[in-house]
Amino acid sequence: MTAKVLFLGSLASSLRNFRGSLISAVREHGHSVYTAAPGLHEDTETIGWLSERGIESYSVSLSRAGLSPLGDLTTLRQLVRLMQRVQPEYFLGYTIKPVIWGLIAAWIARVPNRAALVTGLGYAFTGEAKGKRALVQGVARALYRFALRRATLIFFQNPDDRADFQRLGLLPNNVPVVVVNGSGVDVEAFSPTPLTKKPLRFLLIARLLGDKGIREYAAAAAEIRTRHPDVEFHLVGGLDPNPDGISETEVRKWHDAGDIVWEGALLDVRPSIADSHVYVLPSYREGTPRTVLEAMAMGRPVITTDAPGCRETVVNGENGYLVPVKSVDALVDAMLRFIEKPELIATAGARARQLVEERYDVRKVNEVMLKAMGLDV
Repeated sequence: MTAKVLFLGSLASSLRNFRGSLISAVREHGHSVYTAAPGLHEDTETIGWLSERGIESYSVSLSRAGLSPLGDLTTLRQLVRLMQRVQPEYFLGYTIKPVIWGLIAAWIARVPNRAALVTGLGYAFTGEAKGKRALVQGVARALYRFALRRATLIFFQNPDDRADFQRLGLLPNNVPVVVVNGSGVDVEAFSPTPLTKKPLRFLLIARLLGDKGIREYAAAAAEIRTRHPDVEFHLVGGLDPNPDGISETEVRKWHDAGDIVWEGALLDVRPSIADSHVYVLPSYREGTPRTVLEAMAMGRPVITTDAPGCRETVVNGENGYLVPVKSVDALVDAMLRFIEKPELIATAGARARQLVEERYDVRKVNEVMLKAMGLDV
């Protein structure tokens, strides 16, 4: 039996870049797919990709960051009208606002199957709870608690996030919860590439947010370059309006000092990963970091933090190293291990690829999600 399935995201490009494989899998099972995101019709590349697959798309007014009661109520009304028009049997929202307002709208519109995908906790849960962040945390938790009671299925991308939601009383007792291995990665599109010659290059790919550990990365780069000036530290990522966003002025300062090579935002990160030797993500918390999985799939070892979502991707000492959150010294030490013993890079990179194939192949992740949603028939 075929069904109508509506996906809601907070960033148009994420429908292709992060949910493309899942959307394709739903279509391959014969279901009709509808997608919605803010500014979707302005993203010609994503629209083209969706249109080629016979997927209808809608632009909605949804702000990814900030608190605006009037704006969020406008979003809610718009989503209710969209769902009443499309009449989907299944809804899946991912990231905080699509989960909250999408679930509430789907409940009002009487969509029978309402799924939430919690891809990470982000600004509303990380960092010290004071000032504006404390206000955001309080509001976000209250809205999550209300919205998740309107869900019929909840996905998490790591067990720590599920445990924290349980501890905070955000999870209803009567709604099934499934933990999946992140968004998965296309192990064919991200295939192993040979290591390039020196100079040794570290790489971080992330939106320019403080909670991604970018300042720690820059500080570690500055320290290492005093001893190893030939080592390169590359940063790929665009500016972000999030309250935790890093300004262009700050990034330019690192770039101009020669400590960081800032490449800006890239549509295809594979060339940057191929040119790197070691991938670094000193994030404070993640769902399951997609960029880490992509680097692992291409045979690159990883240095990341012993934090929720990150720690699951690394077997310490095998495919890379785990370091404490916010510890520049530990980050420097981990980097120096690869600098001083470069033969570790190839062996750890090969193990990284093996782990991705075992745990994070996107086809395996999609199978779990489709089965849980009842869309695998």
